[in-house]
Amino acid sequence: MDEDVLTTLKILIIGESGVGKSSLLLRFTDDTFDPELAATIGVDFKVKTISVDGNKAKLAIWDTAGQERFRTLTPSYYRGAQGVILVYDVTRRDTFVKLDNWLNELETYCTRNDIVNMLVGNKIDKENREVDRNEGLKFARKHSMLFIEASAKTCDGVQCAFEELVEKIIQTPGLWESENQNKGVKLSPREESHGGGACGGYCSYI
Repeated sequence: MDEDVLTTLKILIIGESGVGKSSLLLRFTDDTFDPELAATIGVDFKVKTISVDGNKAKLAIWDTAGQERFRTLTPSYYRGAQGVILVYDVTRRDTFVKLDNWLNELETYCTRNDIVNMLVGNKIDKENREVDRNEGLKFARKHSMLFIEASAKTCDGVQCAFEELVEKIIQTPGLWESENQNKGVKLSPREESHGGGACGGYCSYI
């Protein structure tokens, strides 16, 4: 059934509690939005196969609780990840200020040096913005991350965030090729051209 899948990728979604990590995941995998979604307890997990630049990738997406009491889950959660989506709420500056803490945790527990990181400023549908887009972009550039603003509620930027992350991972063969070395997989010829990606410039490349 998965013969045409190039690779399986482990993607993490991290960030403070209440920034919309689970909502982003549900919008991406199920195209649903629940304004009353309860806080994640421990870790949630979903699988979705997408096609990027003619290559299919199966994503194993891990959504973690942002609360401190679940931090004991951290080491196993990060192990073997190839991509990370770091989320903050553009209407809550405290969630932006604490991004450094999440990056420190990522550096501590991540087992790969070339992991691809995507910064997502969520909830842009709200009017009470506290974090300007340029602030997010500046932070992302400082830490060599991809960057996009999104809204799980309106769907803006959600598909884009995941597609751009996967595209960048596929362009970094060292992240996934070792797991496929015995399968004889080949990249699509389209892989060589990665100009604007699937999102028409929504995402900022760093």
